[in-house]
Amino acid sequence: MAGSVILAVGLAAIAAAIMVAALALAPKDAQSPSISRALDTIEQSYARHDQTEGRAQQPFHIPDWMGKLAARLSPAGVATTMQRRLDVAGNPRGLTSDRMLAFKGLLLITLGGVGALYGLHSPALLIVGGGLGAVVGFFLPDVVLYNTGEKRQQKIPRALPDALDMLTICVEAGLGFDAALAQVARHTTGPVAAEFARVLQEMQIGKSRTEAMRSMSERTTVPELKAFTAAMIQAAELGIPIASVLREQAKEMRVRRRQRAEARAQKVPVKITFPLILCIFPALLIVVMGPGIIQIAHTLFR
Repeated sequence: MAGSVILAVGLAAIAAAIMVAALALAPKDAQSPSISRALDTIEQSYARHDQTEGRAQQPFHIPDWMGKLAARLSPAGVATTMQRRLDVAGNPRGLTSDRMLAFKGLLLITLGGVGALYGLHSPALLIVGGGLGAVVGFFLPDVVLYNTGEKRQQKIPRALPDALDMLTICVEAGLGFDAALAQVARHTTGPVAAEFARVLQEMQIGKSRTEAMRSMSERTTVPELKAFTAAMIQAAELGIPIASVLREQAKEMRVRRRQRAEARAQKVPVKITFPLILCIFPALLIVVMGPGIIQIAHTLFR
């Protein structure tokens, strides 16, 4: 009992020493990069497209030193990489690169402490459990953010043909390209509407249409949306009528969506083979051959 108490006190002292060292080594609060108020407004409005209403924006405050600790353990340029992942995920409300680093530091310490407490009665388990919990806590926010981004990117190809159809109808009805984008962003929902709304807002603060479309292409990993932005940029630079380009792009997106559905349908027989072999065939064998096996056993071993 006394040994366990001494071990717990020593563990608490080590944790306190690590926190004090992290605070001592952390640099003074540096000035954060200046961000214009217009871009801040864009980020907040862009995040509202992908998030449900009524969600709390800042449920709790995480100390800054946790983010600095995670930044020290991460490779150089982690802030840029994290911001890129946040853009792909749609910039969830209340999340920035600094806040994601703070989450990583918080989970590193929390899960590391839980793992150490699990192996409290054995020094080897103490080290292994603490290290494993710290590693899981450090990489868990990255995995969640990556999963969120992948799910969001999968929604874009399904919604893009309908959005382009509406965009084509609006342009052919006499609206300009910017007004047509506004109509699509206003009357549709989902990531495509959010991307179009952000393009419009970037154009309102002074970006050209080409720069705004290129920025949208950089925020996504969907080939269809990249092809659409490239076609729009090329049409603007060469002076090609946008209505004809939009009509061809909408037709191509519908063909791609049909081909994608046909490819998924062709994969169904292959995917259903394994459940068929593992689940249905054994049951059929038992039903068909079970009575015969029982009768043979009774005859031979009577």
